[in-house]
Amino acid sequence: METVFKTQLLDEQAINRALTRIAHEIVEKNKGIDNLVLIGIRTRGIYIAKRLEERIGQIEGIQLPVGSIDITLYRDDLQEKAEQPQISGHEIPVSIKGKKVVLVDDVLYTGRTVRAALDALIDLGRPSLIQLAVLVDRGHRELPIRPDYVGKNVPTSLTEVVAVHVKEIDGEDKVVLLEIKS
Repeated sequence: METVFKTQLLDEQAINRALTRIAHEIVEKNKGIDNLVLIGIRTRGIYIAKRLEERIGQIEGIQLPVGSIDITLYRDDLQEKAEQPQISGHEIPVSIKGKKVVLVDDVLYTGRTVRAALDALIDLGRPSLIQLAVLVDRGHRELPIRPDYVGKNVPTSLTEVVAVHVKEIDGEDKVVLLEIKS
């Protein structure tokens, strides 16, 4: 199977605007940033979380703790993977016990990645609250998971793929829609 480019959904400026809006929504919904921690899901969720932290820092004048979580061992499809999983571990600079955690990911699809991240978070401590921020929600949920903050809703077909590119990994910021050709 190959994937072919279909269209660009977001350019760098649209991503920046979406992240600025999400940052303001996080501050507003939480009535400030007391007890707040941002945790990005590996891999691209980490970079989105760091960018949200920068924007929230500009708004509130305070730096938030930002961490990352690796859900590899919590995936429910681990047995189906042919190769040995690469495990990076968690990097969370503060205890999440009793904190408000905003879990950050690039694309929300079936909800299985978020479910795995929730399991991993609970193993690390019991936050008082967990919220979900995603850059793109593409639909097709298999689990009852709904984001609190969304950059862009993109209805997709099952033969389409949403690919988020970030400068830190891909050299540019953009979100594209690909078509799977069989």
